Amino acid sequence: MSIKTKDWTAQIDRMPGNQSFRVYGTVTVADPRVIPKLELSDIQDKSFDLRLNLVLATPQDIALQVVTDKFIEYKTMGDSNVTGVSIFYEGKLLHHIDEVLITH
Repeated sequence: MSIKTKDWTAQIDRMPGNQSFRVYGTVTVADPRVIPKLELSDIQDKSFDLRLNLVLATPQDIALQVVTDKFIEYKTMGDSNVTGVSIFYEGKLLHHIDEVLITH
C-alpha cells in the first residue's frame, strides 16, 4: 500500500512551563475510518535523530471508501534536543525531517 503524506513539521517548544517536542503532518488515507498514529520506534540510534513509526488502524465495520486527509501528531513533554526525525511505515523510510523549528 502506498502512503501519501505532506506538511511535516518538527518543533521544539522551549517556552517556560510548556517545554515539549512535537511532530505533525497530514496523511492521505483511502478510507475515512482509518486512524493514523505516530509511535516511538523501538529502534533508536545514539544520535539526536528520532525515529517514529506510522501506524494505521482500521475498524472492522463497513463504510464507503473516500480519500481523506487526516492530521497526525506525536508529542512528548519536557526538554528536547532532537535534530531530525525519520518517519517509517512498514519498515521503510517514508519521510525525513532535517529542520527542527525551535520556539522560545
